[in-house]
Amino acid sequence: MDFHTTVERAQRLKKLHAEYKPLVLPTVWDVWSARTAAAAGFPALTIGSHPLADSRGAEDQEGQTFEEVLAAVRPIIAAVDVPVSVDLEAGYGQEPADLIAGLTEAGGVGLNLEDTVHSDGGRVRTTSEHAQYIAGLRAAADKTGIPVWINGRTDLFMHAPDASAVLDEALERLRALEQAGADSVYPVGIQDNDDLLTAVTGALGIPVNSTAHPVKHDLARFRRLGVGRITYGPLLQFAMADAMKSTLAPWAP
Repeated sequence: MDFHTTVERAQRLKKLHAEYKPLVLPTVWDVWSARTAAAAGFPALTIGSHPLADSRGAEDQEGQTFEEVLAAVRPIIAAVDVPVSVDLEAGYGQEPADLIAGLTEAGGVGLNLEDTVHSDGGRVRTTSEHAQYIAGLRAAADKTGIPVWINGRTDLFMHAPDASAVLDEALERLRALEQAGADSVYPVGIQDNDDLLTAVTGALGIPVNSTAHPVKHDLARFRRLGVGRITYGPLLQFAMADAMKSTLAPWAP
């Protein structure tokens, strides 16, 4: 994909985040799912690490190399005319500049970056370390002239036995990501907790991403809670698997 097309798609993705409250980005994993979601009318998509890994017989949590991920996402991005963001997990051990270079060369115009470092025993980055990595991504993207949308994710809620107990720490981390140049933030694991979602959306000046299940959740609820961006993680693929099993059941031996 040429530079001008990538820049145009990145600019379009930024504009879409301002126009839609929230912007729903169906999480796809191959050319078929991407084309199907785009044909359904969605103006942008995201490729999820978990469904992508499942579609390729690989493990999530950086069970693929960065080069393997790029090879897998390139034809997906090329198959649609809408902006595509890519879940790049914790960065696959890459320097921020190399991560941005690989993403944009593949045509990606957004990324998700989490703080659980799977390549280092699953440890969680400190607030300053994660913010520093996000700042490196922002600087690298700005240097290319491509306004890559950076979604800074934290797994603090997911790792805690009591999500409410880490709210203050999570808010500190999310604010640090915002200050470091993240365009949106993604607190994973609180999609069913109205109080925590409201606390987070009320504390940030940029869109807050929430995971959603396309069948079990309600778009109006997320809008009411102030969520600015919705992705499905592996849940769209799970829902499709349920539908496929239901469809095939009468034909099973």
